[in-house]
Amino acid sequence: MSALVSWSAAGAALALGLTARGAFDPNSALFGRVVSRGAKNGDRVYLTFDDGPNSEATPRILDALAEGGAVATFFLVGRHAEMYGDLARQVAAAGHDVGNHTYDHRKLHFLGPDAIRRELRSAHHAIAEATGQEPALFRAPHGYRNPFVAREAARLGYTTFGWRGSVFDTARPGAEEIRRRVARLLEPGAIVLLHDGDGYDPRGDRSQTAAALPGILEDARARGLTFGRLSELA
Repeated sequence: MSALVSWSAAGAALALGLTARGAFDPNSALFGRVVSRGAKNGDRVYLTFDDGPNSEATPRILDALAEGGAVATFFLVGRHAEMYGDLARQVAAAGHDVGNHTYDHRKLHFLGPDAIRRELRSAHHAIAEATGQEPALFRAPHGYRNPFVAREAARLGYTTFGWRGSVFDTARPGAEEIRRRVARLLEPGAIVLLHDGDGYDPRGDRSQTAAALPGILEDARARGLTFGRLSELA
């Protein structure tokens, strides 16, 4: 009996561990397909910006991308797209991809199906209204997901994206440190996560990320890398 209890406990612990990995690992496929990188044998790198648009950082980031001849993907928070509709339109008009990053930037892993449906669908409509484009790309806030997220994303026809490594530009470690952290990740196929907004504060400070971007573009080009949109990988 004790052996049976031990095996049962071990099985429960394993199941719990797998579930936790599926919930917290942004690249885990436990709760549905996730694209975490592009081709390793190419020359593409994929810059992504979450949590915007933001009235201060987003225009600076758009300017830096334009000056550098680079494209990127912006995962927009729905209520921020409503607040800054002109900026959301500028992102799309500049030729960048726009994706769904939920309406209120809520952590999804503990939410039920109705709340998840509202988060994704409200954001979908807000982004489509602001940009004139219906998003087809999705990234969960913090990468946190559960089976209901995968089901709703599939209903909307989304491709879900993760990312490679961590930059933690949200901690505002300084522009040069952000550039250094990104440089460690720059290799063919890498999906790099940065932020042009604050998911919980539409006026949050992302000036350091904006200041770091010209150097990031320079570093990528010095390695022979070009810039792609995530829609290429969908």
